[in-house]
Amino acid sequence: MSVTKVLIANRGEIAVRVIRACRDMGIATVAVYSECDRAALHVRMADEAWPVGPNPPRESYLRIDTLIDVARKSGADAVHPGYGFLAENEDFARACRDAGLTFIGPSPEAIELMGSKTAARQAAIAAGVPVVPGTETPLDVEVSDAEVLRIAEGIGYPLMLKAVAGGGGKGMRMVSMPAELPGALRAARSEANSAFGDSAVYLERRILHPRHIEVQLLGDHHGTVVAFVERECSIQRRHQKVIEESPSLAVSPDLRRRITSAAVSVARQVGYTNAGTIECLLDEDGSFYFLEMNTRLQVEHPVTEMVSGVDLVHWQIRIARGERLTLDAEALLVPRGHAIECRIYAEDPDNNFLPSPGRIQKLRVPHGPGVRDDSGATEGLDVPIFYDPLISKLITWGDDRTQALARMRRALREYEVHGIKTTLPFFRWALDDPDFLAGRFDTTFIDRTLAARAGAPFDTASPDDETLAAIAAAVHQVLGGPTQARTGVAPAASAAPSRWRAQARAEALR
Repeated sequence: MSVTKVLIANRGEIAVRVIRACRDMGIATVAVYSECDRAALHVRMADEAWPVGPNPPRESYLRIDTLIDVARKSGADAVHPGYGFLAENEDFARACRDAGLTFIGPSPEAIELMGSKTAARQAAIAAGVPVVPGTETPLDVEVSDAEVLRIAEGIGYPLMLKAVAGGGGKGMRMVSMPAELPGALRAARSEANSAFGDSAVYLERRILHPRHIEVQLLGDHHGTVVAFVERECSIQRRHQKVIEESPSLAVSPDLRRRITSAAVSVARQVGYTNAGTIECLLDEDGSFYFLEMNTRLQVEHPVTEMVSGVDLVHWQIRIARGERLTLDAEALLVPRGHAIECRIYAEDPDNNFLPSPGRIQKLRVPHGPGVRDDSGATEGLDVPIFYDPLISKLITWGDDRTQALARMRRALREYEVHGIKTTLPFFRWALDDPDFLAGRFDTTFIDRTLAARAGAPFDTASPDDETLAAIAAAVHQVLGGPTQARTGVAPAASAAPSRWRAQARAEALR
């Protein structure tokens, strides 16, 4: 199959990531953009860029007919969907195939099968993989409240209502007792229909205090499937991940083999090809359960790349070309160091992580050993209200978790974004939290944190040493001390008398 020119049916940091991979491989790229993305970084980086419509996604990035038309007119012979938008849409994958385009992802049949949470559960059961107790088929739209209550009683409380076509935490409701179920059912159906055009939901027992563990897979068209070291994705808000790392502190080498073996079994059961991820819940007693399969590249794929040395986007393209996987399956299960990712969102962590759109007035990105920043943001960029507010993924690597954390702390101190609220203050706090440092966390970590802090702001970090040193030098000069001009070195903030340090800190905090 030919892949010489790729249309990237996405925007933001993932579009930039795919463009860079294509450039590495000598492949031409075609970007697409809505009106508000006209000056975006991915548009400027691609070999060519085409408009696809107004700002609302349904009029631009979700228009299958428009995207196929642009691919044909631009001479692209392949399409990479990234993640989000149409990445897990079987109709888009099928339209690409029907148009003679190579879809850089799984088959439309696999997307359709695993896109249904209940069908995916059935596939896992057929593969001999444990699943969370729940309904194996969607709840009928005409089912009575009394019947739903009877079914729920057999599963046990607390439980979760989940959209069959769901993702990203949409169409999900937690139910603690029978009285909550009818209202939660109506709300989940309504949200599922709004988000996915499908109101079908099912019931699943809620595992108390679980960890969210996932396994990256690659499968070629020749029957080979390989699994990578697990990712720990338990730090979430609104059922969406914000910190990921690999490997997990909770997974032993023996458990790793069992989880990855189960993941490979599910992929083989459905004839899966290209990149995909099996998501699991890990119980407090060490039992794991299949949760779902994401039939695309994950947002958090860089942590796997950092501990494996494998470029997943390169392999997506190579598999789409029909190449055989040549990776050492055994070596992939031995982590090379430790990696951590923080998702930098345009959100206000002091206001329940609500979106904070606006213009990025100043941007300073961290660099240095073991630091990677995957971003689609630039200074002067407007973060629009129409799309996911992710602006960057900050990833650090170290020989072990201690070094990776130290590098992340340093990188977070260096990272500056002005003009909008971001999740940076939360990360600066979280990476010093004793429970996080000790690995004592689960998927309720952020909810418990917000409740315990009772509205206390995260953004209480002191200015960095460089800022304090500059302010202290200015104060020192005004008060008659040696100046930078005389010494060639700005005096350190810690060297100034305490009243000057206090004054410098007060100035910096204004």
